[in-house]
Amino acid sequence: DQFGHSMGPQGFGGGAGGFGGFGGFQGGGFSMEDIFEQFGDIFGGRYSNMGGFGSAAGSSRSRQQRQRRGTDLRIRVKLTLDEIANGVTKNLKIPTFVPCEHCKGTGAKDGTAFTTCPTCHGTGTVIEQHQSFFGIEQVNATCPTCEGTGKVISEQCQYCLGEGVVRKDEQVSFTIPAGVSDGMTLTVKGKGNAPRHGGVRGNLLVVIEEIKHPELIRDGQDVIYNLMLDLPTATLGGSVEVPTIGGRARLKIAPGTQPGKVLRMRGKGLPSTDYPSQRGDELINVMVYIPEKLSDDERQAFESMKNSPNVTPDEDQKKRIFSKLKHIFEQ
Repeated sequence: DQFGHSMGPQGFGGGAGGFGGFGGFQGGGFSMEDIFEQFGDIFGGRYSNMGGFGSAAGSSRSRQQRQRRGTDLRIRVKLTLDEIANGVTKNLKIPTFVPCEHCKGTGAKDGTAFTTCPTCHGTGTVIEQHQSFFGIEQVNATCPTCEGTGKVISEQCQYCLGEGVVRKDEQVSFTIPAGVSDGMTLTVKGKGNAPRHGGVRGNLLVVIEEIKHPELIRDGQDVIYNLMLDLPTATLGGSVEVPTIGGRARLKIAPGTQPGKVLRMRGKGLPSTDYPSQRGDELINVMVYIPEKLSDDERQAFESMKNSPNVTPDEDQKKRIFSKLKHIFEQ
C-alpha cells in the first residue's frame, strides 16, 4: 500500500505486477537482503538483518557505536541574598573521577595495550535473534565483551588498575547568574565523572540553597521588611534606617503614618534571571509600637490628649483604617 504496487503473478520481479521501483530498485536482479534493508528503512533499521539474510558485520545502515558517558555529580551551593542579587563566581574542590593520565583514560597500559575482541572479531557488534510477529528477526547489538569498541585490554594500566579513571579532588570554577532562587538547579557541562575506558564526562548539577537574611524576606523578585515605628515618629514623622540588600538606607516617614501602610523602595529588590536589568522592589510594612508601660508623667501626657479631636479618630478615619487592614489580611 505504501509504495503503490500489488503482488502479481510475476512475484518479486520488475514490471507492473511486481516490486519494480521498490525503494529505488529498477527491474529484476535484487536479493532478499535488499528487501529486508528496505524494511529497515521503514522500521528504523530494526529489520535490516531479519530472517538470516544479513551478514555478521551488519549492513551499511547498522547503528553507530554509542559513546560512553560518565555519571553526573550533584552539589548544593549556599548563597546569600547579596550574592543572588549580583551573581557570583564559585571556585570549589569537588571529589570526582577523572581520566587516568597514564593510559589516557583507556585502562590499557600506555593507552596502547589492546587486542581484537574475540567475541565480535573487531566489529563492535553481534547478531541477536528475537521472536516477533514477523518470525525470527536478527538485529545488530553492541558487543557485551568490548562494549562496542571492537578491542579488549591485553595489559592493564598499573595506575588505574584497568579502570581508566582515578579519584581526584578537582578544582572547578563556575559562575552563578544573578536572580537565581532556592531549589533551582544549574548545569555545568563536562564537569561530572569521567566514564570507565574513555568517553564523555558527565555534568555537574549545582543546586541553589538560599541563606535566609536575618531581616529581609524574599518574595519573588521583591524583598519585604517589617518596620516597627515608635509612636512619636509615626505621629510626627521623621527618618529611619532600614536594611537593604548589600547595605542600609535612610527612609523618610511622613507625619501620621498609619500601621499597615506599605512603603516602596523601587529597584531595591532582586533581578530576574531572564532580564537582569529589571529589579524588584523593597516593600516596607509599617507597624507602630504601642507602649506597654508608662511613667506617671507619660501617663498624664496621654491623659491630656485623650479627648483631643486630633488624637481620637472619627468615623471616616476608622473606615479608612479598617479598609486598609482588611486589604492586608485578604492578601
